[in-house]
Amino acid sequence: MSLETDLLIDRRRLKRRLFFWRVVAILAVVACAAIAIRPAVPRSHVARLKVDGEISDTTRMVRALDAMAKDDSAKALVLDISSPGGGVYAAEALHNAIARVAEKKPVVAVMGALAASGGFMIAMPAKRIYASTGTITGSIGVLLQTQEISGLLDRVGVTAETLTSGPLKDQPSLTHKLSDDGRAVLHGLVIDMYEQFVAIVADGRHMAPERVRELADGRVYTGRQALKLGLIDAIGDEHDARQWLQSNSGISADLPIRDLRTKGRLQSVLADAVAPFLSDTLKSVVYQGVALDGAKALWQPSSPE
Repeated sequence: MSLETDLLIDRRRLKRRLFFWRVVAILAVVACAAIAIRPAVPRSHVARLKVDGEISDTTRMVRALDAMAKDDSAKALVLDISSPGGGVYAAEALHNAIARVAEKKPVVAVMGALAASGGFMIAMPAKRIYASTGTITGSIGVLLQTQEISGLLDRVGVTAETLTSGPLKDQPSLTHKLSDDGRAVLHGLVIDMYEQFVAIVADGRHMAPERVRELADGRVYTGRQALKLGLIDAIGDEHDARQWLQSNSGISADLPIRDLRTKGRLQSVLADAVAPFLSDTLKSVVYQGVALDGAKALWQPSSPE
């Protein structure tokens, strides 16, 4: 057999081997793709919603909660709250979504270092609320803030003119003081939202509204104080909450816990990196006065003079 014939045979063998491994590689890629796109088999678990920082846009949280309420593999919901509160509308929307879950599945709340005002409101649908002895909670109430710089404008010789269709259309305003009528109207809004807050607490904690009003003068309480007042159920953490679910709802403490996804990946990165630095600055630059939906159920500790 000539050398040329040997080379031809070797080349054919090599081609057959290459063809074989190419087919294997293609089949492997197809198999991996099939596994990747195959719907995951639902696995029983306990869902957890983390509420950190000021409560503002809760749209994604509400959607995630509504989806979780329909998910048979999610057996219960644990609320992990570390929040001073936030916008009245946002907190109420989140409260209502949690209440919808509570109609179908057990809900327990675990308060972190701070769960005040709107952060306290969203815990109300829970069957059981836990806090540590040092948790800051309570602050049941509503505030509406505005800024007014007419004195500064007078100093620099600037005059602002505003044409309105009615005497209350520009209340409040950045460029002039509140009128008596404007102050009365806005205070009425605050009191109405406050009464709604009182009703939510009275319903969630099974208290008479009169008793809630006694506690709802805006002050905060420690977890130990809140326990004595009936604003929470027990001192404990997530471990205690899982044990309670097991004892009272038959939901094993060994079930895996999954965080509800409430942000896109890019949004999560940007929010964690940028939001703490820009939030207050943007509010100061963008907003003049206060919109009617700008009322907040937010704990704001007074700064020392």
